[in-house]
Amino acid sequence: MLAAFSASAAEPAISAADTLNAAQRARSVTPKTSGPNVLRAQVLLDRAHFSPGEMDASYGSNMHQAIRGFQKLHQLPVNGNIDAATWKELERDEAPVLAVYTLTARDVAGPYAPVPSDMAGKARLATLGYANIAEALGERFHCSPELLHRLNPGRKLNKVGEQLLVPNVAAIRPLPKAASILVDAKEGTLTLLDAGGMPFAQFPASTGSKHDPLPEGRWLVRGVATNPEYRYNPKLFWDAKAGDTKARIAGGPNNPVGLAWIDLSIEHYGIHGTPEPGKIGKTQSHGCIRLTNWDVMQVVHAVARGVNVLLQG
Repeated sequence: MLAAFSASAAEPAISAADTLNAAQRARSVTPKTSGPNVLRAQVLLDRAHFSPGEMDASYGSNMHQAIRGFQKLHQLPVNGNIDAATWKELERDEAPVLAVYTLTARDVAGPYAPVPSDMAGKARLATLGYANIAEALGERFHCSPELLHRLNPGRKLNKVGEQLLVPNVAAIRPLPKAASILVDAKEGTLTLLDAGGMPFAQFPASTGSKHDPLPEGRWLVRGVATNPEYRYNPKLFWDAKAGDTKARIAGGPNNPVGLAWIDLSIEHYGIHGTPEPGKIGKTQSHGCIRLTNWDVMQVVHAVARGVNVLLQG
């Protein structure tokens, strides 16, 4: 339950923010736990560039890998738990974990529109924007729409001036440039490394399937495109529906490849975003490397043409 730090409709949002920002930090966070301490850890991991994926205040597989990566980097016991030593290292970041965000007229206005599930329907749209404001805010604050509602019971997402509790991801620092990228299908992660081979950022990733396994080997980044158009070719997909034809899908966060495409030196493969952040690391892909839209945009700013990419199973 998130009641321990949820604001009621009558109380100021900042009071609930203070409650979580002063949560019981000494308590260990372990698999199958949930609540304020888990959310606190997720925000701190995200700001340390060890992304837990879509934040939801529940310990899952993506959070497990984020903790392990953070512990390896800081030479802590690698146990996947937020123990006292891991809390101490995470809490070198002293910025508040939650912030108060005031809805603007632009937030409320959108535009928002349902997104068709089929490629032909998507191809008829001029842009693949957000379906609703909860989805848009979830992406902005790296969390599930459900978590936003749980943090803000009784508050209206369609009211200009409404104050909402949100994960404080504005404190995330820009990444330095990466010398190389490591994608590990077994762990379900994409890691950025410096010139000395040291990791400095890690993101959960969907990395292929038995039908479209990750193409293991060493490749290069050929180029980067943001807000890309997607060209659907049913011949490239084993699960294409009968009657599907080629289609050009406009850019946008709900485009099949999300907000960015990082092209690799193997035809038809790349690193890209997704319209379904909650499925990253939990469902399979068609061989490409999928990240949340907010994570792929961080990677975009950290890589350039010619960066080495190691894909391993």
